[in-house]
Amino acid sequence: MLRLLVANAHLPAATGAGPAVHVYARFRGVPRSTRVVSAERSPTWNETLVWPLAARPLRPTDSLALRLQLWGQPEPHRLLGATTVPLRCLAEDPGLPLDLGQLPLRDPQGHPTGATISLRCSYVPPGQVAAGNATSQRSEGMAPSLSPPRPTPVQGTAIGMAPRRHPKPAAGKKEDFQVRVRVLEGHQLQGSAIKPVVTVLIGEQRFRSRIRAGNNPYYNEVFSQHFHLTPAQLAALPIHIQVLNSRAIRADAIIGAFKLDVGTVYNAPGRRLRGTWLSLQHPRHPDAGCCGYLRVSAAVLRAGEPVPEQEEVAGSQEVEANLLQPALLAPCVATLQLCIYHAEDLPREEPSRPFLAGSKRSFVAAAVRASFAGRTVGDGGTVGAAGTWRGVTASPTQLCTRVMPPDAKPTWNEVFFFPLRLPPLCDAIELAILSGSKVLGTAALHLSHISSAGTELEGGAPGFLPCFGPSFLPFYGPRRDVVAMPSVSADTMVAYRGRVLLELSTHTGDSDGRQQDSIAPEDVARVQRLLPRRHRLGLCAVFYSATMLSPMSEPLRFELSIGNHGDTGDTTCHPAASATPQGHPLFDGNRYYYMPWHDSKPVVAVTSTWEDAGQRWDGQNLLHSVGERLERNVAMLRNARTDTHGDIGRKLLRELARDCRAALPVLQAQHPKTRLDAELRAARLHLLQHLASAAAAGPPRQAWAALLPEAEAWLGRVAALQAEVRRNRRPACPTCCCGCGAVPAAWPAPRVPAHRLACSPHGPAACGRLCGRTHTLLLGAPGHLHAQLRVRLWLGRVAESQELPRYLEGPLHVYAEMYENQMKILGKWSGRTLPGHPSFSDVAGRAGLPRERIRPPKGWRWDGPWAVEPPRRLLPAPEAGMDEVLEEVYENQSRQRGGEWGPAAVPSTDVAGTAVPPKEEVACPQGWHVTDDWRVEVTGAVDEAGWEYGVSVEAGDPSTAWHPKEEMYHTQRRRRWLRTRRRDSGAQGWEQDADVAHSPEAPDKVWEYASLWGGRFHPRRRAGDVCRRRCWHRLMVPELSSSVAAIFLLEGTADAEAMPECKQMAAAPKGRGHPQHPMPVILCTFQKPSSFQLRCYLFQALELKPHGTRTTADPVAHVSFVHVSQSTRVLPGTLDPVWDQALLFHRVPLYGDPRGVRDEPPAVVVEVFDQDGGGAGSFLGRSVCTPKVWLDVGRQKPPRLQRYPLEGPGGPAGELLAAFELLHEAEDGAVARLSTPPWRQGTFSIPPGIRPVLRLMALEVLAWGLRGLRGRSLLPVRAPSLEVQCGGQILRIPPITNLATNPNFPINAFLLTLHLPVEEEYVPPIRLRVLDTQGFGYRPHVGQACVQDLARFRREPDGEEQLPRPRVPVPGPNPAAAWGRIAQMLPRVTAEKGTADKDTEREEEDEEEGDWWSKFYMAMGDTAKSHRRTHRDSLKVYGCELEAVPQFEGLQDFCQTFPLYQPGGHQGDDPVPVGEFKGLFCLYPLPEDPGVPPPPRHFQELPPSQPQQCLVRVYIVRALDLSPRDRNGMCDPYVRVSLGSKTLGQRDQYVPNTVEPVFGRMFEVMGTVPLEKDLRVSLLDHDLLPPDQEIGSTTIDLENRLLSRFRAHCGLPPLYRTAGPGRWRDQLSPSRALEHLAHTRGLQAPEFSAEGTAVTFGGSTFLLSHFERGPPTYRHPGAPRERLALHVLRAWNLVPEHLETRTLYNSAQPGLEQGKVQMWVDIFPASLGPPGPPVDITPRQPQSYELRCVVWNTRDVEPGDINAAGQRMSDIYVTGWLDGLEEQKQRTDVHYRALQGDGSFHWRFVFPFQYLAAERRCVLPQKEHFWSLDETVLKVPPKLILQVWDNDKFSADDFLGVLELELTRLPRPAQRPQDCALKPRLSPWPWGRIGGPPHFSLFRQKQARGWWPCVVHEGGTRRMAGKLELSLELLSEKEAEERPAGKGREEPNAYPTLQPPVRPDSSFLWLRAPLRALRYAVWQRHRCRITVTLALLLLLLLLLNFIYSAPGYIAMKLVNPLQGLHLFGVGSKH
Repeated sequence: MLRLLVANAHLPAATGAGPAVHVYARFRGVPRSTRVVSAERSPTWNETLVWPLAARPLRPTDSLALRLQLWGQPEPHRLLGATTVPLRCLAEDPGLPLDLGQLPLRDPQGHPTGATISLRCSYVPPGQVAAGNATSQRSEGMAPSLSPPRPTPVQGTAIGMAPRRHPKPAAGKKEDFQVRVRVLEGHQLQGSAIKPVVTVLIGEQRFRSRIRAGNNPYYNEVFSQHFHLTPAQLAALPIHIQVLNSRAIRADAIIGAFKLDVGTVYNAPGRRLRGTWLSLQHPRHPDAGCCGYLRVSAAVLRAGEPVPEQEEVAGSQEVEANLLQPALLAPCVATLQLCIYHAEDLPREEPSRPFLAGSKRSFVAAAVRASFAGRTVGDGGTVGAAGTWRGVTASPTQLCTRVMPPDAKPTWNEVFFFPLRLPPLCDAIELAILSGSKVLGTAALHLSHISSAGTELEGGAPGFLPCFGPSFLPFYGPRRDVVAMPSVSADTMVAYRGRVLLELSTHTGDSDGRQQDSIAPEDVARVQRLLPRRHRLGLCAVFYSATMLSPMSEPLRFELSIGNHGDTGDTTCHPAASATPQGHPLFDGNRYYYMPWHDSKPVVAVTSTWEDAGQRWDGQNLLHSVGERLERNVAMLRNARTDTHGDIGRKLLRELARDCRAALPVLQAQHPKTRLDAELRAARLHLLQHLASAAAAGPPRQAWAALLPEAEAWLGRVAALQAEVRRNRRPACPTCCCGCGAVPAAWPAPRVPAHRLACSPHGPAACGRLCGRTHTLLLGAPGHLHAQLRVRLWLGRVAESQELPRYLEGPLHVYAEMYENQMKILGKWSGRTLPGHPSFSDVAGRAGLPRERIRPPKGWRWDGPWAVEPPRRLLPAPEAGMDEVLEEVYENQSRQRGGEWGPAAVPSTDVAGTAVPPKEEVACPQGWHVTDDWRVEVTGAVDEAGWEYGVSVEAGDPSTAWHPKEEMYHTQRRRRWLRTRRRDSGAQGWEQDADVAHSPEAPDKVWEYASLWGGRFHPRRRAGDVCRRRCWHRLMVPELSSSVAAIFLLEGTADAEAMPECKQMAAAPKGRGHPQHPMPVILCTFQKPSSFQLRCYLFQALELKPHGTRTTADPVAHVSFVHVSQSTRVLPGTLDPVWDQALLFHRVPLYGDPRGVRDEPPAVVVEVFDQDGGGAGSFLGRSVCTPKVWLDVGRQKPPRLQRYPLEGPGGPAGELLAAFELLHEAEDGAVARLSTPPWRQGTFSIPPGIRPVLRLMALEVLAWGLRGLRGRSLLPVRAPSLEVQCGGQILRIPPITNLATNPNFPINAFLLTLHLPVEEEYVPPIRLRVLDTQGFGYRPHVGQACVQDLARFRREPDGEEQLPRPRVPVPGPNPAAAWGRIAQMLPRVTAEKGTADKDTEREEEDEEEGDWWSKFYMAMGDTAKSHRRTHRDSLKVYGCELEAVPQFEGLQDFCQTFPLYQPGGHQGDDPVPVGEFKGLFCLYPLPEDPGVPPPPRHFQELPPSQPQQCLVRVYIVRALDLSPRDRNGMCDPYVRVSLGSKTLGQRDQYVPNTVEPVFGRMFEVMGTVPLEKDLRVSLLDHDLLPPDQEIGSTTIDLENRLLSRFRAHCGLPPLYRTAGPGRWRDQLSPSRALEHLAHTRGLQAPEFSAEGTAVTFGGSTFLLSHFERGPPTYRHPGAPRERLALHVLRAWNLVPEHLETRTLYNSAQPGLEQGKVQMWVDIFPASLGPPGPPVDITPRQPQSYELRCVVWNTRDVEPGDINAAGQRMSDIYVTGWLDGLEEQKQRTDVHYRALQGDGSFHWRFVFPFQYLAAERRCVLPQKEHFWSLDETVLKVPPKLILQVWDNDKFSADDFLGVLELELTRLPRPAQRPQDCALKPRLSPWPWGRIGGPPHFSLFRQKQARGWWPCVVHEGGTRRMAGKLELSLELLSEKEAEERPAGKGREEPNAYPTLQPPVRPDSSFLWLRAPLRALRYAVWQRHRCRITVTLALLLLLLLLLNFIYSAPGYIAMKLVNPLQGLHLFGVGSKH
């Protein structure tokens, strides 16, 4: 259901004096309109428009069209603005309403008009319960209110909490769902040398991914499962994801797991998780921490919702930002403890032998069963909400109380324990009372109602865990005496079945394994002390009217009950005056029956004793009162003008503060008994105190407009705290009982919550909303309405009932009533008692006591003698409420056989033969006048004189049969005289329409007569009456005055103690049993009623749904208002009847205060029937309307027609366009002065001020043809014809002579002139009917359609199609400015010249290496997969079907497709069409003046309608997100193309094991359009044995593409080429295509210049220079003429060269998307010549590469062993493989005794593989298992995995480290081992830095050598475990053949040549390499000490040398200081 709340609008130029305005909305072709208001600056509606969606969910492509219009203005001038609201956000997230404030409106050209509108959209998906008043009332068990709907605040799902953004799905009817889980990749999975595999459990279906290798596997696999469940059942399904190590044994295989439920995904934004990382934990070791991460995407799809697009897989650095913690893997943190004590009021079992005397009902053996968290605990089944039993196998764990023996109060004293996870996933605890295998009653406790998270309240108010009681919980079950009706809701079919004392508490921790235990006696005693005191409650109801009753022979009574009290079928309670006196309903003169209560209204009173719940009721009603007033003020503030915001804001704050201050003392004085009451009281007190302080703080600091959002937030909090769990107080149940004696058959009855009726001593605000107010209730269901009750209810304490008279509108009188019966014996009336005929009885005929033996009840006394009942009941004449009456009198004659005719013994009778006065003596009543004189009826089965003849059995008796032809044996004849009289226009009193049955002047002669005892009595004696009776009554009053209302002292009769089984005796058959005291009768008397006049303006009904297979109906509307009704005229053969009729109800008496009528007006019920065939007719729909009440008629304003929904037996049944007003007829005669509606053709019509304005319109019909018609009853369709009906006129189109050869009509264009309303919302739809022509004139109905939203076909007569023109650059006129611009642009042009040259070279390269796939990937934005670097030759890729592109209008611009359905309405929620109608409509106004020529016709230039041969080329590119069909989450798809009877596609051409296949195939097929117009493309899953399972299919209408003016049969490329991959492929060259376009559009042919560089087309000249700045730079350009023509064609917004994405659907799962297929279709008509060459879309093939990896050395590998010398060493070897090619794993030799992890290998790995460069993926064709039939093509990133191991001989090898290198993103290696680290180290010196980026692609660099680090994963972290020196070389297949190299050091050992490493081969290391041994033995351990020691020794030697040389040197210096100089000098001399 889609709801639109239109709040207000803003009109800047409004003055308030112009025409009124309204909002017109349209959704899916269904219009809605608000009421009309005055055109102020800020008009306000605050009105909700509703669109029922049935089973069609909201789609993301849906939108809502809005128009703000002036009322009554012509089309060009009434539009104030329009807008379109997309509903995509609402469809993706139904839980979040769409609030749009100040939405700008635009004119038809798209320019803003300055007007704005504020609105709110909300969406309730199918199967969920809608929010609002009606739904909340129905959920509480209340009958739907007949008051106008009021806007309600959004209510939260938990107490004290705001509405959740993503609420849990509500339980509803079952739907189709699809749960999709995509496993993307793993990250940092724990383990060494693991091969992880992922298992996904969705519900009960388990899926398994492929096996990968490494700690960071990549999967990208999709798993999906379909469900047909309710949303609530779907939310409880589990999703269990496990990551297993396929190499480990089963016990140790689990790496990590994650659990969640479908509800988590459902509640996520958009109902999906997008690339979420899951933190995996070990299920047996949850405290061990994270075991790795797994990235998944999950989505829940409804029928009709698209599959979300696949997101790009980002890097692992986003793990923390999008991580989902496994909160659900932790053990239960809380335990629910449910204590069950005892039960009361359980139903009794019927006696096994009820026919035996003394048989009594006995108690039953009972037990209580509980169910929570999706588990049923009990003995084998679950119980529905309405008490129905569904045989479902119970859980192995059963929690059920023990079965107690039969007792009135069974006591269990047991406790149940339920594990609870917070927040709880399951909301309801289901309870059931069992008696053997029978379910007596059910109940439910909702945790959201008895707990609070505490986040909504401000100020830090804490929440509370679920708690309840100790308190009684009522149980409800099916009624024993209810009338079975399938269409009646389950809520009205249940009754009170007892109550159970419960207590619910929540404790942290687990239950120590306990599931069930006994309750200690001290706890039971504590609970008894906590129960509140019991008080006597009084329930009173005044029945004002009971109308719309069906005719019946048994008397009726109406019963009121609360629990078992007042239920006459229950024997456990004392009898009470809970039922109205029985009586026969009277005919209202038109159609319905009603109870004749007149001025004495029956009153019922029930007393009962319950625990005190007044505090709970007071709190809830006080909060409701605060919220109701706040809601009204918020609505006023929202819709008010800006200048009035201050006044309204101050009023809002003032009233809010006053209401809160008034409610606070009441709540503060309360003393709650239970924890839940205390928590609720605290929360409400906190909220009211906060609101009071906020309101007292005054206006906001900002503008008054800032108060609105704050007040709306207040309103939401108040609404959230209004929720109240239903407990220990039964709702009052007014039940209408129909039956005779004491064995009634009950009708379904509504239930009213008790707190709505409660009267409180704390003021009116604490009273219920319905307390002391008249309310209207409907008894029954749509299609089975039994009665309409208008009652006034009151509920309160008996001790405080002295206030009851204040709530009543009249005094109460209590009577004792009995009937005196007589029979006619031997012609005399006698009162003797006969068997079965008591002399004294009650109204039902049960035996009673004589008058003198009847005693008043205890505490009462008689007030007066016995008297005959006064004439207090109204018996209206048959013409009551009618304006025209046809009077009839039958003239009777008789004769002897063969004699002459003469007057009969009774000359004048009625139709039944009862004597009446002669026609001459029939007087005209006062207030009426005769319109014509008496006349004889000569129509029908009579002769020419009007006589009809018969034979009497006895003399004087009328004939039993009449014949139109006279015979000799006929002895009687009669003829019918008719006269018409009409009511005067003057005021008439209702008293003149009443026929008083009894005269007060002769009370002793007041008798009622009947022909049989027990039959219906009538006031006048008739022939054949043998029974009569009269009523005696006696007034009684209380003996003593009391503060208690007297009516609550009537419980029990005077001899109740002597006869305790009186009610059981009352159940005996009528006339039998002991006489009993009569039950007192309570009446509320009124002095004089108020007269009202009801005016009903019924204009039209729309979209009526006929019954059965009928295509039309003869609708008539019956209007019922209190006890009167009228009917419209019957309109034959239409489903959109335009009655245009006003019904006037004169002087309708309504009792009570007129102001009460204004506040709670009586409902006007309109029922529409199909009157075909006469009789009562077939029910079509009902609408309950509320009239506008005018107490002051002088201020009356004409009402506006509104749309009222009609509800039929199966749901929505159309709409009613009507208006209703109720005028108070005061004594001043103001109503008589009002103008009477005009009288036309015998009826009143709607006045001009209310009736829509009509305008002469032209409806052009393009009837192109019929497609796919299927006949009925296996009869083929031979010659179908079409009927078009609109506005009461019918257009009949000639039939198609031969449907098999040409399905088009021989004549296609038609014109129909008709008068239609100016307002679009009043325009009737167009109805289409297809009839076939069979033999002998038989014309069966084949199909029908209803075309709504005629505004889309509206055209203006002067509208012309405008030619789109490209933007033409205009050269500047200033030469100097031009030179200046050239000077500025010269440097840039120089730079761009080089770029242009490079672009030219690139385009030339593109021509050489580019293919269609390059164009495709460039259009997809994936430049890495595309060889192209320019976008000149682009391809348009649409993400939807070509028909869904908005600019192409669904390709139905020429003619649209209208589905035809079977006659009799749509069958089911998703009807199947029986054919299609191809056509179009055009609607435009015609001039009113006949002299003005009409506008030209629209449908003139039509293509030929003959079938034509076409060549169809279907290009299937690829499929996306296919729904898996195999257990491994994959499928084997292949393509099948079908057109007519031709099918293409082979089973062996499938793509194995994939959900995203790339097909790259083209199919060619010849077909005849339109005989073969539906092209079906199907994808099937290849199985070993046929038949293959269909994955999905899509259907394309080739005829629409061929006829569309957007030229959809072949897309236009951006460039015109004569050769190459992009060669022109169309049949027509661009110039010829342009000429063809001009011909189809009715334009002049284009004129080209001689050079072909200019063309004149459409009045404009286009130059080639406008589109091309220079000569073409691409290869193979065409002629300039063709290039220019192509540019002009593309400017026309035609379909370009494209690729469309079509959605696949499967008929077995309707509405659920099964994937998408990317494709396009080319259609070439044979009449246009041969087509061009097809496009080659063969998929790209991978290239073969060879990776050569040389392992040189290892460093710092962690040693795993210790030798005899204590040295750490390892036997190292290295293994390596490419990811996905584990079978090609290679390993080096072993370096034994490698000390300190330093190994030397010189070993070459050679890995051949296939690589797809465009996608950067390795293509791995391999079989998943050895038994697999097909190879699975996997595409994984190219990744080299190297592992370092320690070789062991007697145990498993030890893992030392791993290195994973992604070849496309290779880390740059270090050139020295000391520089190798996990993160690259930045050198402080420039020469030490590594040049280039940190990562590079080996496919570009080809070679790399250096050191890379090995890592080990421990505890979720990585650490370096060694270093590897590698050289990597990548070679193509050709290069590898030219430069061969062997593995390891095998031959050919080249490129490079690998020498054996230098390393010892034995353990004698000291002998063979002593220096090397010293290095590892000494140097590695003591190198620091050795270095320090050597340094110290060197210093010591230097010091010793100094000490040794210093003395000599010093002495030498002292002896000869110049010795050195002399020596130098001497040397110099020499």
